[in-house]
Amino acid sequence: MPGPVRRPRRRLNQPREQVLAAAMATIAAEGLDRLTMAGLGREVGMSSGHILYYFGTKDELLLQTLQWSEEQLGAERRAALSRRVPARERLDALIDLYLPQGHRDPRWTLWLEVWNRSQNADDETRERQLELELAWHRDLVALLVEGASKGEFRPVDAERFATRTRALLDGFGTHLVVGLPGTDREQVRDHIRDFLDESLSVPRP
Repeated sequence: MPGPVRRPRRRLNQPREQVLAAAMATIAAEGLDRLTMAGLGREVGMSSGHILYYFGTKDELLLQTLQWSEEQLGAERRAALSRRVPARERLDALIDLYLPQGHRDPRWTLWLEVWNRSQNADDETRERQLELELAWHRDLVALLVEGASKGEFRPVDAERFATRTRALLDGFGTHLVVGLPGTDREQVRDHIRDFLDESLSVPRP
C-alpha cells in the first residue's frame, strides 16, 4: 500500500487524467464519502454523464484513480531505490513510502475502499489490483536479493520474506489509517525496524 498524496510532476492529459487527479484531490481534502460523479464534474467542468462515458462505473473510477496514484508513487519509489546508498537505507525508504502518513491517509483510504469493493469483482479487475501489489513486491524482492549478494543482509528466501513483510506492513498500515487508538506512525516504524534488524542483520564474527 501507498503513502501520502503528492502533486503530479507532469502535465495532465485531458480529460481522463484530469478527472483522476481531481478524484484523488477530493479524497485528500474531503474524504471518500464526498467523492461523487456530479462533484467531480463540477471540479473539471464536465457533466457526470461525460465522466461515466470515460469510466462507466464508480468502481472503475476508483480503481483507475488508485492505478494513477500508484504511478505517481511508483516513480518516487524507483528514484529512492536507485540511490547509491546502502541497501538497508533504501529498504527503510521503501517502507516509509509504503506506510500511510496516519489516520485517513487518502491513498490508503482509497486502497481499503477498492479492496472492499473487489469482493464481487471479476477476474480481470482482480488481476489489475494484483499488479499494483506485485509492483511493490518485485521491488522488495530485488532489494533483498541485492542486499544479500553484497553481504549487507542475511540470506533469506526473498519471495517468502517479501510476502511476509508486506503482510506485516498491511496490518500495521491498516491500524494507522483507521486510527486505531494507541498506534502512531513512529511506533509502527520502530516495530518494523526491529523486525528487519532481527531478520536481516548479518551476524558478527
